[in-house]
Amino acid sequence: MSTKDWLEKDYYKILGVSKDAKPEEIKKAFRKIARENHPDQHPGDAKAEARFKEASEANSVLSDATKRKEYDEQRSLFGGAGGFRFPRGGQPGGFSGGAAPSMEDLFRNATGGSTDIGDLLGGLLGQTGGRRTTSRGPRRGQDIEGEVAIDFSQAVEGTTVSLQTVSDAPCTVCRGTGARAGTMPKVCPLCQGSGMVTGTAGGVFGISEPCPDCHGRGLTVDDPCTVCGGSGRERAAKAMQVRIPAGVTDGQKIRIKGKGGAGENGGPAGDLFVLVKVRPHKLFGRIGDNLTLSVPVLFTEAALGAEIEVPTLQGQRVRLRLAEGTPNGRTLRVRGKGVAKPDGTHGDLLVTVDVQVPHSLSSEARATLETFRDAVGAGNPRAVLFDKG
Repeated sequence: MSTKDWLEKDYYKILGVSKDAKPEEIKKAFRKIARENHPDQHPGDAKAEARFKEASEANSVLSDATKRKEYDEQRSLFGGAGGFRFPRGGQPGGFSGGAAPSMEDLFRNATGGSTDIGDLLGGLLGQTGGRRTTSRGPRRGQDIEGEVAIDFSQAVEGTTVSLQTVSDAPCTVCRGTGARAGTMPKVCPLCQGSGMVTGTAGGVFGISEPCPDCHGRGLTVDDPCTVCGGSGRERAAKAMQVRIPAGVTDGQKIRIKGKGGAGENGGPAGDLFVLVKVRPHKLFGRIGDNLTLSVPVLFTEAALGAEIEVPTLQGQRVRLRLAEGTPNGRTLRVRGKGVAKPDGTHGDLLVTVDVQVPHSLSSEARATLETFRDAVGAGNPRAVLFDKG
């Protein structure tokens, strides 16, 4: 998570808790928001989904003691009037040496064993004494999105799919330094290595924003890496196996934590969001945790009653009893043959009767039906439509 994100988002306000809230208060507030806005409870509701995602992000920071401390410190540093300026020291110097090391090696060599970029920049700028802090701390990797299409039965029972993603990762040639082999990056002279510059808005308030020269890196290169162009990052493809949980719906997004883009400076990886597309089934439909099936029934079966056999999505066949005089459109329930639920149980299969009327009749069949009609003597069923009473 970048400093800019933390400056713009008040996670305490999002969860509706005070800044000194206890961990249990934070957990309780998040659970309440999650219950009220979970995408499974509000399919297709973009506002509820956004609220749920926002609360999840806030909870991931505030429920982690380390992240929460860093978040509070960043907002304290950058949130006040006048912004924050990196202390100026001596002139930034260049680097020289053999083959380009990794960023971690660069920090360790420049700081006498430390891997903290604050120590590195402090030494390069001629600062002494206590440790200085900069905005070039650990950065969370970017969230990435993928899409997968699965069969109807896989969505009902759950499945594992192969997915290939492309995201930013440290350049494999320069190992994240951004500099050509044999050279080293220099501290950005504009922001003095902080990665941020401070301007004024209306001559009153100080506004901190990413440095335009180094784009927030805090470092610049005179001879950039030919692969990444000096950014220290490159596009990398990664194949992985992703578990799609049972009961997923068409258009649902699944979050896979820590499977997104790689972090910077020891920061955590981002998350992977998988958009699931479910291919329709030729027989079965779905309403919530229940499956639906329309079953054709002969007129005689519906009138006289019968025992019929119907399929299930799992492959077994079940027998159902039709009562005499079953009307068209009646729904029968087969328990436990529906969608798998998180608790291990299943929804039901809802079987709807579709009474079939013959398109043509033989003379014998017609005579038999006419005899049936006269024997029943049911009268005109539409008479009630004209009853003005």
